[in-house]
Amino acid sequence: MSVDVRELVRLRTHHPEAIAEAAARRRRRPLLNAAGRLMIVAADHPARGALGVGGDRLAMANRADLLERLCLALSRPGVDGVLATADILDDLLLLGALDDKVVMGSMNRGGLQGAVFELDDRFTGHRAEDIERLNFDAGKLLLRVDYDDPGSLTTLESTARAIDAMAARRLPVFVEPFISRRTPEGRLSNDLSAEAVTRSIAIASGLGGTSAYTWLKLPVTENPDDMAEVMGTSTLPAVLLGGEVGDDQDGAYEKWRGALQLPTVRGLVVGRSLLYPADGDVTAAVDTAVGLL
Repeated sequence: MSVDVRELVRLRTHHPEAIAEAAARRRRRPLLNAAGRLMIVAADHPARGALGVGGDRLAMANRADLLERLCLALSRPGVDGVLATADILDDLLLLGALDDKVVMGSMNRGGLQGAVFELDDRFTGHRAEDIERLNFDAGKLLLRVDYDDPGSLTTLESTARAIDAMAARRLPVFVEPFISRRTPEGRLSNDLSAEAVTRSIAIASGLGGTSAYTWLKLPVTENPDDMAEVMGTSTLPAVLLGGEVGDDQDGAYEKWRGALQLPTVRGLVVGRSLLYPADGDVTAAVDTAVGLL
């Protein structure tokens, strides 16, 4: 579909209540599809200043283009919903693109990409009460732990309280944990070794007063053959995240295909690699990912 930016701005200017009205009348659906699977397209990267895809540092900066890609992805059979921040979800509500879709609000976006405070990932996005008020279906939070950064303890505590707040409302929360560290140049990197991913799962699974509504959002390990043992760390349901896959889209599909066979893995949450595939064909990328389920 073609996005009419003028109309979106007109509504935001003259009738901001239209967003809440659209949220109230949105047709909802169960979290999982009939096969017990979940395919979510993610677009919460811009709020952390993470606009780059491949060699294009500002690929996600054009909002109309991003919305058109999201609407196309959401229109494809087998796509269950979207993960995004308030600004993007508000636009999608105004566009009428969220009926019969799972809507996941992104909760902590304070750890801006490349900032000295990147690991201080505060909850600057949706709160549990916002997700409940807007009749959204779930929340997602990012949990990066650096054993050399005392501030990680604050991140752990705030994450636990967010899990408690979501559970109190019987809303699922998808926790995306990493063991992270800074390179000598100061760049933050996530450790995808089997041991690190195992530790991140163990840490995330134990947060909060109950794990009844906690899901995990996890990467495939550096060696995909390690995933079976790694995923044995918890009985929490999990989805796989996409991340940057570069030009090797087929390789990423194969990694996901194998991990999707594991008993706790229920689906995929993938963003840039589907919305901005190397060959530019969003439809083909999305349909191939759906086929893996």
